[in-house]
Amino acid sequence: MRGAADRGRDLGPTTYGEGESTDTSSTIDLARLFKLRLVVARHGEMDLARWWNSRGMLGRRGAVVLERGFPRTHFFAQARAVFAIAQARCAELFDPPGCMTLWHLPAELEDQFEDEWHRWLDSYEEWTPFFERIQPLAGADLLGELADFELIDAGTRESVAGLRKSPEGRSIALPGVHEPTDDVITLLAAAFARSEPGALLIPYARLEAGT
Repeated sequence: MRGAADRGRDLGPTTYGEGESTDTSSTIDLARLFKLRLVVARHGEMDLARWWNSRGMLGRRGAVVLERGFPRTHFFAQARAVFAIAQARCAELFDPPGCMTLWHLPAELEDQFEDEWHRWLDSYEEWTPFFERIQPLAGADLLGELADFELIDAGTRESVAGLRKSPEGRSIALPGVHEPTDDVITLLAAAFARSEPGALLIPYARLEAGT
């Protein structure tokens, strides 16, 4: 998956873990994390895969509605709303302790993502093309969509295919224990592809102790 983790960074080297004391030695590309969340969030809306209860909020309809109140930052308002809905839906279905999901990463990483969010707002024009590209997604093939955005490679596809669903059919685990890395987060996003329309599986990874 390393090849995928080295692409899709045209919006700058926004990273987690550089020059700061953290509980992990990993460096996370926060702009890449944002892109992964955006593609999965759009794919899972009710007008596409029907995983969480937002309908076209990240599509053109949502842009038209929110642009009236947020003429410059409406794309980020759309994303904020859908991220919250997706996070709540996933936590409702499966929220084990000591684990991370695409929507629930270690607190320090989430804090730095939030800090970077405010910087992205200051340069919102740089994100406009990406938001516009996710609007017309068809929702038929999440792995294909992620590949089109150069966020996964063939190795990620193979890893997703090898994951096992839980017996109760609510989750799908990455084997072993992990710290957050670009590769792990990419797999947490891509593994949503094992879900079916209207039948959501929550990909998760167990955290290393102290992460």
